[in-house]
Amino acid sequence: MSPHAAPTREPVVALHDAGKSFGAVHALRGARIELYPGESHALVGENGAGKSTLIKVLAGVHQPDSGRLTVDGTPVTFRTTADAMAAGIAVIYQEPTLFPDLTVAENIFVGRQPRGAGRAIDRRAMNAAAAELFGRLGVALHPDRPARGLSIADQQLVEIAKALSLGARVLIMDEPTAALSGVEVDRLFGVVRGLREQGAAILFISHRFREVEVLCERVTVMRDGRHVSTDLMRDVTTDELVRRMVGRELSALFPKLDVEPGEVVLEVEGLTRAGVFADVSFHVRAGEIVALAGLVGSGRSEVVQSVFGVDPRDSGTVRVAGRVLPPHRPKAAMAAGVALVPEDRRQQGLILDLSIQRNITLPRSRALSRLGLLTGGRERRSAREWAQRLHTRFARLTDPVATLSGGNQQKVVLAKWLSTEPRVLFVDEPTRGIDVATKAEVHRLMSELAARGVAVLMVSSELPEVLGMADRVLVMREGRLVADVPRSEAT
Repeated sequence: MSPHAAPTREPVVALHDAGKSFGAVHALRGARIELYPGESHALVGENGAGKSTLIKVLAGVHQPDSGRLTVDGTPVTFRTTADAMAAGIAVIYQEPTLFPDLTVAENIFVGRQPRGAGRAIDRRAMNAAAAELFGRLGVALHPDRPARGLSIADQQLVEIAKALSLGARVLIMDEPTAALSGVEVDRLFGVVRGLREQGAAILFISHRFREVEVLCERVTVMRDGRHVSTDLMRDVTTDELVRRMVGRELSALFPKLDVEPGEVVLEVEGLTRAGVFADVSFHVRAGEIVALAGLVGSGRSEVVQSVFGVDPRDSGTVRVAGRVLPPHRPKAAMAAGVALVPEDRRQQGLILDLSIQRNITLPRSRALSRLGLLTGGRERRSAREWAQRLHTRFARLTDPVATLSGGNQQKVVLAKWLSTEPRVLFVDEPTRGIDVATKAEVHRLMSELAARGVAVLMVSSELPEVLGMADRVLVMREGRLVADVPRSEAT
């Protein structure tokens, strides 16, 4: 810890020298963190560094094998999440899990609704209490509104209001901005600053260094389950944080190779889906990385899903190497050499209950079979080869893929499709929610694939990624393609 980093007041919550193992995997080894009232504290590290395990120890999901946890200086043991909540600790996850058929107020007070005469729920009192909480947060959400249809940003605000209603003094925010637009991020940050001014301790986990710099006073770095450093944000540079996270110099975040594009491999003409996108036409050449850029909701992902055949289209033509692809038939796209790494890896890219090796080999299960039978040895060898190529961290290939960190899950999705040796690769938000070192690895893979003649179409909301990796940038706005910008002109 920096000698100037520790405030003189007592932390609300502190974890000292925590250890936690899952079988042979040491998730935490000597981890520590201190959270102070009225302060935002960033926690950064690569995927697999132990951040999620540390959060779960603070939240009562896991009990540490060793170390000491204190609240207001007093040693405590959280055996359940209810214990942590009773101590004033709440976690706001990236993707909240509200009850969709209940109202906003009912979600806040579920199981704790105020009662009136005859033990009936006092809806007026419940709605008034919810409105008071939203007033404290400075946001306009109607208590009677059903949770179904709320944006991720509004769902997070409901979760924050629920935490306040429980008397939370510590808010742990795990990648809260990953699925938010710029305006929604600004609103969330305004709420967080207000809570900080009211004396709450904030733990903010993010891979976006700009957000960490803007929001947080202190930053803790973790690597391989260990505490590396804690500093005042003003005393450390982004480059220094990156070096501490990865344990080495990061030579280039965007290792783009110069490749002379070849023949047109993918042609899209007049692609239209009523109310979603209209008259979209573009092409991608062999060896070219083309970025599909635009605001969330502009139709980028929907175009990619339609080209691959997951979503329908009303009109338009898609050709791969001159051959027309039938609409709404992903198998035909795969047979033509097209692969899709989707935006939502957990819902669309993986089967979480299946093993790591089965997820990697799923698209090639027929090719790996003999006489219609998939043998464990062939599947294991293929999965291990691709997992190692992508530097995937795992304990056993037979472990469920759900046990991996987010960045390693993304590598499994990439391995799954790269093993098919595609001619055209669609990657939708390839580095969302993964750490800076894994981002560099994903970018290196994309660049190497392009150098081998693969046509790459990348959807990205991160402007530095677009500018750093794309040979051309296709800009979408409100379902239409409005610009085709070469790399030399993109700023």
